Amino acid sequence: MLIREIDANATDEIDLVAARMRATVVEVEGEENADRLHSREWIRERLRWHVTGTDVVAKVLVASISGHGIVGHTILRRETDAAGQAFGLFSTSYVAPEHRRQGIANALLEAGEAWFATIGLNAFATWTSSTNSKLIRLYERHGYRITESGPNDVTGTQMVRLSKTI
Repeated sequence: MLIREIDANATDEIDLVAARMRATVVEVEGEENADRLHSREWIRERLRWHVTGTDVVAKVLVASISGHGIVGHTILRRETDAAGQAFGLFSTSYVAPEHRRQGIANALLEAGEAWFATIGLNAFATWTSSTNSKLIRLYERHGYRITESGPNDVTGTQMVRLSKTI
């Protein structure tokens, strides 16, 4: 398995990761809420912003396996909390269903934390549905704890924030 940055000039990579970003929303919020939250075009533009935006410190990492192509991704971004403290946000993490339980999500999480460290961050977080037990367990195995919860502003889904400081 190889973890690398997405190729900003490869339309097929951008399209694949954008489709999987939507798949992540569908997994968490359901098909009926996916388009209410974000249109396909918004998702694609949001991905491009992470890759080429000049007003954001971000990175998109992909995991690829020879003969299978890109099997997973994680989207990373530097954020600032209400108190002005910078932290690394795992915006989206995804592994194709047929490649799950093979250590890919672990590798992407570890690569994301390593990148955050290179830009001087020692606090990390992600948000997910309170029912997304697989992702919650993954992050908890890496030392994250639920530090906040509340309803999604649009759908009302109960969300949790998982955080870690090193």
